[in-house]
Amino acid sequence: MPTTLPIPSPEAAQHSAKLCEFIRRDIAAHYGSEAECGWISFARYMELALYAPGLGYYTAGAHKFGAAGDFITAPELSSLFGHTLARQVAEIMAFSAPHILELGAGSGKLAADMLGELERLGSLPVSYAILEVSADLRARQQALLKTRLPHLLERIRWLDALPEKFSGAVVGNEVLDALPVHLVHWRDSALTERGVAIGANGFIWQERAIADRDLLQAAQQIAVSDDYVGEICLAARGLVNSLASCLELGALLFIDYGFGARELYHPQRSSGTLMCHYRHHAHDDPFYLPGLQDITAHVNFTDIAECGIDAGLELLGYTSQAFFLLNCGITELIKDTSPENICDYLPRSAQLQKLTSPAEMGELFKVMVLGRGIADQLCGFTRGDLMRTL
Repeated sequence: MPTTLPIPSPEAAQHSAKLCEFIRRDIAAHYGSEAECGWISFARYMELALYAPGLGYYTAGAHKFGAAGDFITAPELSSLFGHTLARQVAEIMAFSAPHILELGAGSGKLAADMLGELERLGSLPVSYAILEVSADLRARQQALLKTRLPHLLERIRWLDALPEKFSGAVVGNEVLDALPVHLVHWRDSALTERGVAIGANGFIWQERAIADRDLLQAAQQIAVSDDYVGEICLAARGLVNSLASCLELGALLFIDYGFGARELYHPQRSSGTLMCHYRHHAHDDPFYLPGLQDITAHVNFTDIAECGIDAGLELLGYTSQAFFLLNCGITELIKDTSPENICDYLPRSAQLQKLTSPAEMGELFKVMVLGRGIADQLCGFTRGDLMRTL
């Protein structure tokens, strides 16, 4: 357990203890080949830690985004992000249909920023749907949008599941990295899955033979150095397949941190990319205060692209966040603020730097678009093509 992290309040610690007990009961209910020892895959542990009803990190009521939370996303950092993204979304809608579906809308700020800019551009969608699994986040989104854009509320609706059919723009900002991942250990030409069991002092790592056929097949296709631990996200494949099944015309736009497979499974990443975020501290212990911290892993964009193509979609673009935002005209937006207005210009300039700098979010974050029925090149991908890295 990290010793330099902030100490939770008694109420927060009690909440985490309740989730730990919930997970322990789930482990005890799952038995593998060793009848005396319960075990669950790390993907199952991550699913419970993040999404257990009323207890998981994303389903309970703790603040997650912004200065008072555990991390800051691009929409929380600056409205420039949503305003710029709106330009790409407007183009996708012009090529398909005037509808937007946002996956996991966080605090609702991205939706508010995009809708505000789309209104300014004269490109408002007929409908803006939000698929949100967290009742707490859904309530916060509704409150924010009611305050920011009361006159547009009739266009906004919340979904409990993907629609059967959809045409328009699907937006997923930092959604893929929050999907549960399996941990695989490649060692001595053998494959094992690293999962979670109960030890004397809490949760412990324990490895077993891979029982899931899809996971085993995926692991066998990845070439890594010996004694290598890495993540495989079967849930991302499931999401892309589901989206491809319902998309009739339009595009899926994913923004997240990650790499192509060759870079993701590089020998220098022999311990994987699993990361936890707790009150603006990053560390690698997923057993620390379950329910109070985010757990993420870098996205395998090669896998996302291949899955989309296999599902009948076309890979329309893949580039860095920096190139995407610059291609969509983020520098034009900042010109709307006069340099003489120092109080406004300097903060916006700093935000632009953080969003696009290679040392900040500009290179680590990637943007990928998969589509159906769109023949023209999209504006966000005119320069900086990274498809060769997939």
